[in-house]
Amino acid sequence: MHPTTVPTAAAPTHSRSRDTGGDFLLQPPDPARRVTCRVDPVDLRRLDLLALLTAAGIAPSAGDRAAIEQLSVLPGSVHTALHRWLEQAYGFCR
Repeated sequence: MHPTTVPTAAAPTHSRSRDTGGDFLLQPPDPARRVTCRVDPVDLRRLDLLALLTAAGIAPSAGDRAAIEQLSVLPGSVHTALHRWLEQAYGFCR
């Protein structure tokens, strides 16, 4: 196994190993050049609720999607209480 290091040059650095088939390392992304992406809080709450239900072993049915959408629209404080109740009922920590 050949150790790899992060290159410091601005251009991609070719690997010196002959068995890599011409692979090269890329520079890590520059945080200042990242595209800003804002996710709607309703979408975050919906995804978080789905993850919490999955972690609790509760598989939402096809008809539950409308209920999950409605719960996601409620304020964050309601969402926090719902999470707390599910966590206490199913005995797991996030």
